[in-house]
Amino acid sequence: MSPHLTTADPRPVLDFHVRLAPVEHAADRLLSMMDESGVARAVVCAGGTMPLERLSRNLIEGGHIETDADNEAVRAACAASGGRLVPFWFANPHRDPAEYRERAAEFRGLEISPAVHGVGLDDPRTAALVAAAGEAGHSVYTVCLERPGATVADLVKLAAGHPDVTFVLGHMGIGNIDLYALELVGDLPNVLAETSGGYAVVARTALRLLGPDRILFGSEAPLQHPATELDKLRRAGFEDADWHAATWRNACRVLGEPERTREWRSPG
Repeated sequence: MSPHLTTADPRPVLDFHVRLAPVEHAADRLLSMMDESGVARAVVCAGGTMPLERLSRNLIEGGHIETDADNEAVRAACAASGGRLVPFWFANPHRDPAEYRERAAEFRGLEISPAVHGVGLDDPRTAALVAAAGEAGHSVYTVCLERPGATVADLVKLAAGHPDVTFVLGHMGIGNIDLYALELVGDLPNVLAETSGGYAVVARTALRLLGPDRILFGSEAPLQHPATELDKLRRAGFEDADWHAATWRNACRVLGEPERTREWRSPG
C-alpha cells in the first residue's frame, strides 16, 4: 500500500466515516477513491459484517448477527497507510468489553451498531462499552433506527448519561430527511452529526441548528463516493469557515489531534 499525498490543495479533508470491505485490495481501492475526491485522511471501521441484502432486510424486518467484525484487518490496513487511515473498533455488544479495553490504545474510536448486532442503545451492554470508550478517550459512532431502544431519543438519553464522551450521530439521523433528529440532539454539546446519506437540506439544517463545530463530514465509502458527499456540502451552502470545520477541524478535535493542516494536503 503506497500512501499518496500532495500539497496541491490548501484545504485538507478528513472523512469521518468510511468502511473497509473484507475483500482483497480493499484498502488500496479505498485510498484511490480518496485520492479521486481530494480526501487526505479517513476514519475507518470494518464493513461487510453481513451481505447488504440481508442488512437491508434486517433494517425493515429486524434481525441481527452475533459475530465479530474484522477489527484486526482494519488495524493492519490503517497501520500500513502512513497515517491516512484512522482505525475505529467495531464493537460487538454480545462480547465482554474486555478485549476492546485491552486493545483500545491500537484504535482511535468506537462504533456501536444496533442495526448489525441488534443490541439497543438503552442496553446495559452498550453502556458498558460506552464507559470503556470514555476510559480510552474515544468517541462513539452509531447509527440510529426507528426501533425501540435504538432511536435518536435513545441516543439522547445515552449521551446525557455520559456527558464526558463524544457521540457521533451517523447519517444525521434516520433516513434522508430527519430534521427532527437534529432538534433532539440540539441541547447536547457532546453529540455531533455525521453527514453521509442525508439530503443537502439536512446538512443545511444541521449547520443552522447545531452550528459548524458539531458537524463531521462523512461519506460511507466505498458504498458512496466521497466526491458525491462533498458536493452535497458545497450545494448545501457551506462557506469556507464552515467547510473547514466540518471537513477537517472538528474531526481533528474529536480524534484529539492538532489540526496540522500543513502536513496533510488533499491528494491531487
